[in-house]
Amino acid sequence: MKDRAFINPFTDFGFKRIFGQTIHRDLLIDFLNALLKGERTVVELSFNNPELQPEVESGKRVIFDVYCESDDGTEFIVEMQALRQDHFLDRALYYQSRILVAQGRKGKTWNYELCPVYGIFFMDFTMDGSTEFRTDVALANMRTGKQFNDKLRQIFLEMPRFTKEADECENDFERWLYMIKNMSILKRMPFKAQKAVWDRLLEVADLASLSAEELMQYEESLKNYRDYHNTMNTVAREGRQIGYEEGKIEGRKHGRIEGRREGRIEGRKEGRKEGKRSQQIETAKSLKADNFPIELIQRYTGFSTEEIQQL
Repeated sequence: MKDRAFINPFTDFGFKRIFGQTIHRDLLIDFLNALLKGERTVVELSFNNPELQPEVESGKRVIFDVYCESDDGTEFIVEMQALRQDHFLDRALYYQSRILVAQGRKGKTWNYELCPVYGIFFMDFTMDGSTEFRTDVALANMRTGKQFNDKLRQIFLEMPRFTKEADECENDFERWLYMIKNMSILKRMPFKAQKAVWDRLLEVADLASLSAEELMQYEESLKNYRDYHNTMNTVAREGRQIGYEEGKIEGRKHGRIEGRREGRIEGRKEGRKEGKRSQQIETAKSLKADNFPIELIQRYTGFSTEEIQQL
């Protein structure tokens, strides 16, 4: 069998091609049913406008990777977060809250009945304090742990923590995670004989199936993905260097022994602070140079519109 090359699902183009197109909705339906097995069954999906307008003119727009609705009214946000971001958990909650609020109806007859909103977040990084690749969040009674309200659900998938090989996957959910994590380095699609959806995934993700225009879009998306990670690695290295140099300076001020200790501590603190700030600036500059929308730059960096315009 001839070797093939597949798209990288961690890129914006790759993720939306697999999960964000109406013509390929059978893939997202299958993934959601594997993810939510025993909790909810999705029969059909319709894709909504990924841009949610603000409630007031001065408010911020919210832009989703994939925003869809099932036949029973349940709404889903499905996102790929490639970069670590300050207050990411708060942002995820804010996005879902906006969708809940948008369900409100004007007039005296509305009784506040809401449809469930699921937030499903793929992350190409790990969360502090977490030890497992999947974290399920729900509104629950703190004493009993029993779910109190089913209208808000979050599922965080930390892809670096999923380490199973193909022959170790025990169910369709784990097979999905394996393929998403490893697709860009696979030469053949595993699990083909087990389920028809894997043939569909192969067809959709095969680089050879892309048109010339789609291939150009994918290459640009892949370049941006690589640039982000290279920028992060460079800034992290520079941050460590700043910490080291400032640590040496502080060390000389406070004496050979005590100074070294305090210098290293202060150097690490300042290094982390400067490194984080430098990382945000470089990321914002890169996104701005690539003509990304201001709202998207704010999303990745946390900068205000004014700060971004001044870069």
